[in-house]
Amino acid sequence: MNRPHGSNRLRVLAAAPFVLALALHLLLLALWRDRLPDPLATHFSAGEGGRADGFTPLAGYAAVSSGLLVALGAGWTLLVRRAVLWGAWATAGFMGGLLDLLLRANLDAADAAEVTAPLATLTLAVGIAAPAALAGRALTGLVPAQPAAYGRDGSEGREGSDGGEGSDGRVGPSRVPRLELGAHEIAGWSRDTGSRGMTALSTVFVLAGATAPVPAVLFTPWPYALIALVGLAVGVPGLALSRVRVAVDRRGLTVTPALLPRPRIRIPLDEITSATVQDVDALAEFGGWGYRTRPHRSALLLRSGEALSVRRANGFAFLVTVPDAETAAALLNALAARARAQAGAGAGEDGESGAAGARGERI
Repeated sequence: MNRPHGSNRLRVLAAAPFVLALALHLLLLALWRDRLPDPLATHFSAGEGGRADGFTPLAGYAAVSSGLLVALGAGWTLLVRRAVLWGAWATAGFMGGLLDLLLRANLDAADAAEVTAPLATLTLAVGIAAPAALAGRALTGLVPAQPAAYGRDGSEGREGSDGGEGSDGRVGPSRVPRLELGAHEIAGWSRDTGSRGMTALSTVFVLAGATAPVPAVLFTPWPYALIALVGLAVGVPGLALSRVRVAVDRRGLTVTPALLPRPRIRIPLDEITSATVQDVDALAEFGGWGYRTRPHRSALLLRSGEALSVRRANGFAFLVTVPDAETAAALLNALAARARAQAGAGAGEDGESGAAGARGERI
């Protein structure tokens, strides 16, 4: 599949402010190392002029602050959309500025307990974020706009007669594979699929969350307790969903984490009207990876490329990126068609029985 022009440029522009913020932060740490107390004052009370009430070893602060900028940069780079590029620059400006202002507050302090950081520090950080956001907004013009994903009325396109989307819908074509299946023939299909990027990023969050309690106990709860909470809250679900098993059988379509029984997505055969194969660009069409929602459809995207798209009777659609999606769609179409035929035959027999009964009562 051809990726939309400019997607790589968008990611570079989203990563750039975090690279700059990290480079400046590491430079200040190196230049000011001999002028900073150890430990640093890293948490301040709201009252008493913002007096320090939490402390972190200098090496620990350097590791945590650098890791935070890297994690935020990775997240924005993976999930950024053209319309919110300014948000990446604002985030980098605010967080980088706040971390550097904290170093500035500790500079030349004989005792970290004497350091103060009034609430005005947050105002200064916002003042740094504002021009950064404007710069990001200006740089948006360097990224070509993506083709419209929906029709002019904003609604999702309907399936065309060739199995693709209609003229008012998504531009990318779709394929409707078919498979001959006997009335009593049993068939099934399953395939595991995963995302190396999601696995790596989620692993980083889990490791950070698992190791953060150690310095929280040995030194100070702040900010390690927060790191542990965020790391595990983000990393564990992300790691669980970074690899899934997609299965098609007599029960319909089932998507489950490869290592866990839950959460599970299941679409029964009687709710399926058709299954197609589509090429999907996760970033351009859904804004990123993972479980995503859009009007009238949802998706589990672990990569860009070949995806199984299932149209439901209620008009909604579900997509999942998986290898060999054509076989899955063909089998799902065959199973759903057979289930509809059997349901129709059963309804016909019930109707004939009811008519016969009614005639008997009249006689």
